[in-house]
Amino acid sequence: MNKSLISNAFETFMNEAPEYSKAWMEVVQKLDKVSALDKKTQTLAYISVLAATRLESGIPFHVKQAKANGASREEIISAILVGLPAVGNIVTSSLPVALQAYDNE
Repeated sequence: MNKSLISNAFETFMNEAPEYSKAWMEVVQKLDKVSALDKKTQTLAYISVLAATRLESGIPFHVKQAKANGASREEIISAILVGLPAVGNIVTSSLPVALQAYDNE
């Protein structure tokens, strides 16, 4: 895990509650294994959820994952904006964060 891309809150969780974070990461890895989605699609879907729930601190890490799995800049934008009909323009606040993470490599 690239620690430079994770949020301060998640890093604190990992450092201050290591047993909880270990258990959490085990669950995350198991859920990843059972997903029927390919890695790129799964990561794009996760970015959509982060944008819709306003969890912008996780977006840079997951944008880098999506890019590593072959996602284009346009796919990142579409993943964020797919939530427009359901949650409105709150998703647009995630665009600058996501595009900065995508472009800074």
